[in-house]
Amino acid sequence: MSQRKRHLPELKAKAVLEVLREEKSLGELASSYGVHSSMLTRWKEVVIKDLPKLFVDPRRRSSSDQAELVKELYGRIGLLSTQVEWLKKKSGLNQDHC
Repeated sequence: MSQRKRHLPELKAKAVLEVLREEKSLGELASSYGVHSSMLTRWKEVVIKDLPKLFVDPRRRSSSDQAELVKELYGRIGLLSTQVEWLKKKSGLNQDHC
């Protein structure tokens, strides 16, 4: 089984901009970028869906966005704390001496 090909974000952005210009057919662009036309369509959909987020002022996040961010950060803190404790235990370091 072949490994999935990864495309750089810069290439995706460039390809989607060309798709949006509509100067070449989807088939032509797919051929020139070495991807399937359905991939270009998927990238275009992602761009169109996420485009409004570019214009959101990060200082004015909604409370639900802030709550989600806080939840994610607390999750990371918990994970890192658990990893530190595990490493201390496995390395033989005593918590009382740290």
